[in-house]
Amino acid sequence: MNADWDVTTLLEGMVRDLRPHVDPEQTAMIGIFTGGVWIAQALHRALGLKTALGQLDISFYRDDFSQIGLHPQVRASDIPFAVDGRSIILVDDVLYTGRTIRAAMNEIFDYGRPASILLAVLVDRGGHEVPVAADIAALRLNAAAGGQIKLRGPDPLRLELLTSPRTAS
Repeated sequence: MNADWDVTTLLEGMVRDLRPHVDPEQTAMIGIFTGGVWIAQALHRALGLKTALGQLDISFYRDDFSQIGLHPQVRASDIPFAVDGRSIILVDDVLYTGRTIRAAMNEIFDYGRPASILLAVLVDRGGHEVPVAADIAALRLNAAAGGQIKLRGPDPLRLELLTSPRTAS
């Protein structure tokens, strides 16, 4: 099932909400692979940030790594700036359990101690399992159990609501 969410409009709202928190000369941004990087690239451009965009692959930082195994497309993380004392905007596409964000923060702290981390997500779908909350969310939903919200892209970016078929008991 495809949803009728206009990602461009959602991104414009995120830019508007982020502007008061941004110093284009000092603020750094990090996107989480894959969808978070796509969103971060658009936000980074729109906000005119001067610091190069960082990218994280949190595969080795997940707390369920031993259960789910390695993602087939592990990429190298790239933080091209000093993290210590920096205000960072961490960007992901969909916030669900919060475990991806926790893993991303663990990795960021391996690079240094930021002054602050602001979390910006395209969709907060509810269902958090750890105490993580988005500071900026373009869309807040309560997706049905078993449903999945997926960002497709990178060009064009589009959101899909996927429902899983019911299983017989």
